[in-house]
Amino acid sequence: MGENVVFELRKKNKYSQENVCKNLNISRPLYQKIEKDMSILTIEQARKLASMYNVTVESIVNNKINETKVRLIGTKETKKAEETVRIDIPQSKLQKFKQVLLYILGKVGGKPNVGETVLYKLLYFIDFDYYEKYEEQLMGLTYIKNHYGPTPVEFVKILEEMQKNGEIEIFKSKHFAYDQKKYIAVKEPDLKCLGNAQELNHIDEVLERLSSKSAKELSDYSHLDVPWITAEEGKKIKYEAVFYRTSDTSVRKYED
Repeated sequence: MGENVVFELRKKNKYSQENVCKNLNISRPLYQKIEKDMSILTIEQARKLASMYNVTVESIVNNKINETKVRLIGTKETKKAEETVRIDIPQSKLQKFKQVLLYILGKVGGKPNVGETVLYKLLYFIDFDYYEKYEEQLMGLTYIKNHYGPTPVEFVKILEEMQKNGEIEIFKSKHFAYDQKKYIAVKEPDLKCLGNAQELNHIDEVLERLSSKSAKELSDYSHLDVPWITAEEGKKIKYEAVFYRTSDTSVRKYED
C-alpha cells in the first residue's frame, strides 16, 4: 500500500509530525501509526485535519483527495483544488477579491491573531453580511461548510498565485501555542475595483467589529449563523440563507 492521504497532506503543506500532533492533541508514536495505516483516526481528529489542510472530511476518512478543477476565467492556466465543489471564477470577481484581500491585510494583517483561519471568517462575514444588508454580492466567493466554520474555496489557489506575482508574502508563525499561517500585503490595493463607498464602509465595519477576535471566537460565532447551520458538511453555503438569520448574527434592521 502507498502512503496514505494524511501523510501526503502533511508533506504537501510542509508541516512536521510534531506540528500535527499538537493540533490533534495526540502522541507522536500514535500519529506515526496513523500515517502507516496501523491506527485509525477518530471523526473529531479527521475534522481537525480537514480544517487544517482545507479539504473535506470525506477526503480524510476515505483516504483519497477529491480533486476538482477551479477555472480562473480570463487566465490560461487551469488550477486544481482539493474540494468536491466545482466553481468558475470570472476575472472581474478574481480581481475584486485580490484587492479586497490586500486592503484587509493592510488594515489588520499585522494583528497577531489574524492568520488564515481568521481571514476565512472575515471574508465570509464581509460577503454574507453585505448580501443580507443590500441583497447583492460584494465579492461573492464560494464558501463550504467545514467543522471549524466557513471556508472560501477560492482562497488557497488564488493566494498561491498572488504570492508568485509578488503581491503578498506567506509565512508561518505561532500565536500562543498554535501554528499559524500569516499573510502580508506587499503592494497597495487598487480601491477602484470596489464599486462604491458603501462597499468600503462595509468592509471597514466588519473589520472593526470582528478582526480583534481569536480564531476560536470567530469559529464559534460562525457556528451561530443560519447559512452555516443549514449547509451540509463539505458542501456550499447558500447566500440566500442570510434572510433566515437569527438575532445572533443578523446585521440588517428589518421592519416589524
